Amino acid sequence: MGFLSGSMTFECFRVGGAQPRQFGPEHVDVLRKHAIDGRQRFSDEQASVGFLAGNHLLDSDFALEKNVFGDALHFAVRIDTNQVPAAMRRAWLQIELATLTADAPDRRPTKAQRQEAKDAVEARCEEAARSGQFQRMQQFPVLWDATSGRLYCGSTSSSASDVCSDLLFKAFSLELSRLSSGKLALEWATEARQRKALQDAVPANFRGDGARAEVAWWDGEGDNYDFLGNEFLLWLWWRWETQGDSIELSDGSTVTGMFARTITLECPRGESGKGTISADDPTYLPEAAQAIRSGKLPRKAGLILVRHGEQYELTLQAETFAVSGAKIHVDEDAEGRGILDSRIEGLRGLRETLDLLFRVFCQRRIAQGWSTELKQVREWLTAKPRSRRT
Repeated sequence: MGFLSGSMTFECFRVGGAQPRQFGPEHVDVLRKHAIDGRQRFSDEQASVGFLAGNHLLDSDFALEKNVFGDALHFAVRIDTNQVPAAMRRAWLQIELATLTADAPDRRPTKAQRQEAKDAVEARCEEAARSGQFQRMQQFPVLWDATSGRLYCGSTSSSASDVCSDLLFKAFSLELSRLSSGKLALEWATEARQRKALQDAVPANFRGDGARAEVAWWDGEGDNYDFLGNEFLLWLWWRWETQGDSIELSDGSTVTGMFARTITLECPRGESGKGTISADDPTYLPEAAQAIRSGKLPRKAGLILVRHGEQYELTLQAETFAVSGAKIHVDEDAEGRGILDSRIEGLRGLRETLDLLFRVFCQRRIAQGWSTELKQVREWLTAKPRSRRT
């Protein structure tokens, strides 16, 4: 059921162009028109892609009451592949060569023998394709939210997201833009009229040694600000430890948070590798303090956030802002379809909370007060680690 049951894993995309005010039969008809063809030709090694109705891997029963939830459209994308793995090809080639040189095992195969072996492997691959021996079916849920102009793709795989984007463009003429931390910062800067300040931003040097900060996983392109996601998690760490676990947001609400379950840290200079620390509150372990004092930055972290009385548990990937394992608490009084509506509202609340929290960081990081806070973060990093939270 994707976003309608269980924990949620997703990347978020901005939907370009005009948005429908509500979804109707015409949108369900488009899903049905571009549904996955279950009669896949096994001899075709090209991936087969299409929509599913969302309940299971073979669900093609599209319906208005099943796929439309107010101003949200829920469905799934299935990708069928039928390719012989490269490792299997290499194994078959070695077997064929061993057979051809069996009478002279110490002699290298001739050019003709190599070609004969390759031809035999190709024939074997064609037979495997015809039989569907290596057929693989993969599905992931999709939720298109017309209210926010966003689309949630239930996967953190860039290849899966790209396939989803291509299919949605073909079916609905949608142009999608991945809302990574850098893209979110750019949206904030545009609204806040801080584009120039954002363009001047470079990775912060938290060590205070005067050297230019390096981020090994950042490509350094002028329109890529995804390094801000790593700084955001470190800033949260400092803020929650030194100023309390509550932060006021721009809409007047307050979010209370903590790190939970896991945190992954990596050396931005590519010198000392990366590691994952797991605990109820991993930031309070001595090895976590040692890691950030040595210059490592957070790349992924488990979070617990509470806002408007709603609690969200999730793991956030710093650069892509992808969410995994998110737990949404539904309205206890909801029944039947109301439970599904409650989960969709919970998803919206989770993403809004993350966005508003990140905007608080952007306001401090780009618009004002960063030099002061950067100095405070440096002092905090050099101080002794705090005792474990009780």
